[in-house]
Amino acid sequence: MTDTLNKALRYRWLIFWILAVSYILVYFHRLCPAVVAVDMMRDLQAGGPLLGLLGSAYFYPYAIMQLPAGLLSDSWGPRRAITLFFVVAFVGSLILGLAPSLFVAVVGRTLVGLGVSMLFVPSMKVLAEWFRVREFATMTGILMAMGGIGSLSAATPLAILSDWIGWRFSFVIVGAITLLLAILVWLFVRDRPSDKGWPSPAEGMGSDRVPVGLLEGMKKVLTYPWFWPVAIWFFFDCAVFFSFGGLWGGPYLMQVYGFTKGEAGQILSMLAIGMIVGSPMVSYLSNRIFRGRKPVIVLSGVVLVGVTGLLAFYTEKLPTPALYAICLSLGIFSSAIVVIGFTTTKELFPVQIAGTSTGLVNLFPFLGGAVAQPVLGYVLERNGREGSAFTLAGYQQAFLLLFFCAIIAFLASLCLKETLVKE
Repeated sequence: MTDTLNKALRYRWLIFWILAVSYILVYFHRLCPAVVAVDMMRDLQAGGPLLGLLGSAYFYPYAIMQLPAGLLSDSWGPRRAITLFFVVAFVGSLILGLAPSLFVAVVGRTLVGLGVSMLFVPSMKVLAEWFRVREFATMTGILMAMGGIGSLSAATPLAILSDWIGWRFSFVIVGAITLLLAILVWLFVRDRPSDKGWPSPAEGMGSDRVPVGLLEGMKKVLTYPWFWPVAIWFFFDCAVFFSFGGLWGGPYLMQVYGFTKGEAGQILSMLAIGMIVGSPMVSYLSNRIFRGRKPVIVLSGVVLVGVTGLLAFYTEKLPTPALYAICLSLGIFSSAIVVIGFTTTKELFPVQIAGTSTGLVNLFPFLGGAVAQPVLGYVLERNGREGSAFTLAGYQQAFLLLFFCAIIAFLASLCLKETLVKE
């Protein structure tokens, strides 16, 4: 018994790191258009609204799949679900890289969003089977940090790679890596230790839990008044992050400040640094300093209003260090802070419907990104161009919209229910 348990304890790390590296790709695909947006506009002959549609094509299928992800994990098993959908992401990445037109590129990016949507929720199920209760939160935190590495790879490394071989072949290579990871998941990941005849180190977590029906759980979540301030906060907070960090930040830095693609990538990489250092930082603030969830989210709202205010009212007057600081702040207070948002959501509801509540609230950040990216593109296009670049007035109006989004997110944070139980 002890020998087989030790084998399970060792083998689970192989599983974890395969899933963690796979999660890097999820965030890479999420934010990669920002660095290569100008090149894509040129090669695909796309204006602002159409490029916004291309960027948002990732988010719609990702958002829609959050609830089915849990159901497919239960019925198919995480290993089978992740493998199949990563093959879909591989096909989508190839189509995107080889797309002869904007329509085909949108199809490719939609398939990418669909494919990588089936990673996070199934991975949570796998971790619940392979890791002990006291280890679960730590492993989830490490997995989220790997997402930060994915964001980092979508900035300077992608800028360098696309300068070397072009954005098209860059996506082809990423597609090949996606296929390789799908193969590794199929060969080595197992849904639970019992699949290899080993005992579970998870002390019964997840395996013996009787699930609540999906419709019943959805009804409880959607009819609970305290759910909606969290959902509204997620929508508008992530609308800011995904709009700037996932698409329009790159063109803004290159067209308003004249930075090269590599220089813009270096500045945008601070978004990823903020995610990596911010996740443990906001958790520490919540658990140790403020001893509450709501104060940290309110604080993030205040910072977000300030940062978007700088972008809206000092659009072309910001020194380079301020641009670095803005991206770092967005990484912490508009992205890493969602860890506290998800924690709040889980603590609002009984553990039996924690998966349903998380899946439902996870619709809203991606809907925020899906709506905001093309809206900003429309605003930019409406203000005309100077040559191939959008005008300063266009960026000012676009960022004014983000400023209003930040205000709404802040107001929603004031309406949150405190969920941390004081000891």
